[in-house]
Amino acid sequence: MGSVLLVESGSTKTDWCLLSNGRKSLHVQTSGINPLLQSHDHINTLLREELKWNPKKHVADSIIYYGAGAGNPAKQKELAGLLRQFFGIKKVDVQGDLLAAARALCGNDKGIVSILGTGSNCCYYNGKKIAAQQPSLGFIAGDEGSGNHMGKRVLQYYAYKTFDAELTAAFEQLFGNDLPAIIRRLYEEPFPNRYLSTFVTLLINYRGHYMVENIIEDCINDFFHHHILKFRESWKLPLYFTGSVAYEFRDVINNICYQYELQPGVIAKSPMEGLIKFHKQQLS
Repeated sequence: MGSVLLVESGSTKTDWCLLSNGRKSLHVQTSGINPLLQSHDHINTLLREELKWNPKKHVADSIIYYGAGAGNPAKQKELAGLLRQFFGIKKVDVQGDLLAAARALCGNDKGIVSILGTGSNCCYYNGKKIAAQQPSLGFIAGDEGSGNHMGKRVLQYYAYKTFDAELTAAFEQLFGNDLPAIIRRLYEEPFPNRYLSTFVTLLINYRGHYMVENIIEDCINDFFHHHILKFRESWKLPLYFTGSVAYEFRDVINNICYQYELQPGVIAKSPMEGLIKFHKQQLS
């Protein structure tokens, strides 16, 4: 069967899993990789410092990489070249994170597949390939329903004094009260999407507060409205979700599904275990 290095990367974290003869022989996690937001030098540095790959100890015949920002052919080619050079492995297949989610959650079945993590994305999967996909406008103009989107709303509610005294105090306890410093970090340091996503901690800690519930429901409903409901297949196929935000607020997702009379499917925190199962079947 040989060995394959299976990689699943979002903007915040990357899972690396080495499958040797169908068995998991290595599973490590590093920071996220996104070729739209990071240079080749940055990615190479991340791999050297965080992955600590030992080619004598860890032998892979091929690499199957799924990642955020790797959905278009140009980025796939660039990233494949970088991985070949770093690992010294010729057989490298690079695909977008939506295909990872689809294969992990649906396998060979049809469904509407969504990612709600640091960012967000959505597609119709026909059991073999992504047959239709909503455009992704990224963390500045899109990412509805994501940690980035919700974090932006939390920051707005604090800065514009929309929060009541309880949530204002909670925000300051978690993130400080120096708004100019927060804005500087947001606009001057790398990965503003990751930073905005950290504000979701307040939503997690204060579930049940009406303002918190409103933010969560509004952001996820925006995702349904702008993405899921644009597929006519969403009215007859299960809706699958993966990502930290989807998993954390899965109760809200299920409630919105019932409101729209849609069929909720599996909601997984990470697609990795599903990907391992999918590729074991492909390799056997």
